[in-house]
Amino acid sequence: MRWKGRRQSTNVEDRRGGGGMIASAGRPVALGGGCGTLVLILALAYFFNADPTQLIDMMNQVESQTGGGQVQVDAPSAPADPDDEVGAFVRTLKADTEEVWSAIFAQSGRRYEPARLVLFSGQTHYPGGVATAATGPFYLPYDRTVYLDTSFFEEMRQRFRAGGDFAYAYVLAHEVGHHVQNLLGLTDKVHKQRGRVPTAEYNRLSVRLELQADFLAGVWAHHAERKWQILEEGDIEEAMNAANAIGDDRLQKQTQGRVVPDGFTHGTSEQRMRWFMKGLRSGNLEEGDTFSIPYEQL
Repeated sequence: MRWKGRRQSTNVEDRRGGGGMIASAGRPVALGGGCGTLVLILALAYFFNADPTQLIDMMNQVESQTGGGQVQVDAPSAPADPDDEVGAFVRTLKADTEEVWSAIFAQSGRRYEPARLVLFSGQTHYPGGVATAATGPFYLPYDRTVYLDTSFFEEMRQRFRAGGDFAYAYVLAHEVGHHVQNLLGLTDKVHKQRGRVPTAEYNRLSVRLELQADFLAGVWAHHAERKWQILEEGDIEEAMNAANAIGDDRLQKQTQGRVVPDGFTHGTSEQRMRWFMKGLRSGNLEEGDTFSIPYEQL
């Protein structure tokens, strides 16, 4: 993937090695923070093989312990290291998403507000809880922030055998896709259904949201390729390998030994690959409405 030599985003807070904690106050994340719990709980469930309802309780306990108030800041962000290629790579990708989505939003007369990106190592605080390396990347609508322990890239390479620059770009673009959904009001619509519909039905809404985020990652890649010619030989295969590795059916088979479709929250490997490729080929937002078609046709 060609990424060097372009602008790097300033909407990045680097806490790697700094032990930084986020200062924030507000409403309970588990009940009132958009669909923050949706994205976070799914990530946690993947890596801990846990019951999502138990994770909801854990997050509520964290919120009650913090009292919904301000979290003390322990240290400032780590300064930028000119030899930090991973940091430069992520900042460049973040800038690319900002330029692409700003242009797309402008086409319909809207203003794109970039997400913030927090890089950390080991663990970091976010409003209402603590993220660790095991959490995996996630987007929190409450503070419009993507949280990423960059060691996850190595996790992708070793555990999922899904390494490569464009595979990592797919992951970040997927999380930024959740930010786009948040700006469009889609995440709140899904989150508000929690507790109002049966669990299996809510899981299906989650699948629709996640597959759309995959589509939006493809849309970003489509326009980034047209603008900067980012793709090199093997890049698309890298992204497909990553999407295939994190499909619900494959992960359930690996962790549980069996596949339970009613427990799907992200979509199958085939679905995730197909929706990413659909966005990559078309670049047209109108083709990514995963909520209006029958679930069986996703």
